[in-house]
Amino acid sequence: MGEQSGMDTGLRVLSILISGLVFYGGLGWLADRWLQTSWCLPVGLVVGTAAGVYLVIARYGRST
Repeated sequence: MGEQSGMDTGLRVLSILISGLVFYGGLGWLADRWLQTSWCLPVGLVVGTAAGVYLVIARYGRST
């Protein structure tokens, strides 16, 4: 791969964080609807945020 600009890297990081929230938040929302509870959505959002941060650090946290 060639050299990436700061804007490109920033948009990739943002998309990883948003996709983690949407995916795991969506799973939490579906679990809430299926199980008729109210705690799965917040748990899904927290897990999605943590997963997104982990993926960003794993991908972009190391200096090359």
